[in-house]
Amino acid sequence: MYRMQNQGTAARVRQAGFTLLELLVVIVIIGLLAAYVGPKYFSQLGKSEVTVAKAQIEAFEKSLDTYRLDVGRYPTTEEGLNALLTAPPAVTAKWNGPYLKKGVPLDPWGHPYQYRAPGTKSEYEILSLGKDGQPGGERENADITSQ
Repeated sequence: MYRMQNQGTAARVRQAGFTLLELLVVIVIIGLLAAYVGPKYFSQLGKSEVTVAKAQIEAFEKSLDTYRLDVGRYPTTEEGLNALLTAPPAVTAKWNGPYLKKGVPLDPWGHPYQYRAPGTKSEYEILSLGKDGQPGGERENADITSQ
């Protein structure tokens, strides 16, 4: 009698688990889903970094316009974007900043923004060299400018 109860319990235990084949099928399915979704996710991540860089450049443009209204000119290349945080010696009387709430951030890839005055097409130019930090490039490596 004891044997029959013990055999019934063992049969129920075997039925409650998964076989190795079932586990392998589930792992393969998860791998296929990751292979399909992964590249799409990471391409969106690259697009979001470009969007962040463009938004930061627009914020710099607004701050530079406010600086120009107060001082009468845009900062020189030597003064750079730091003129939005601390008054350059030549304009301390007219400077009414700081024009940025926080320090000048790095671009989304960890590189400093470049500022030139005059720019190639306007009075100034703000530039991020993209993910690779080199001039030119395509997609995420492309330069992002204020113009």
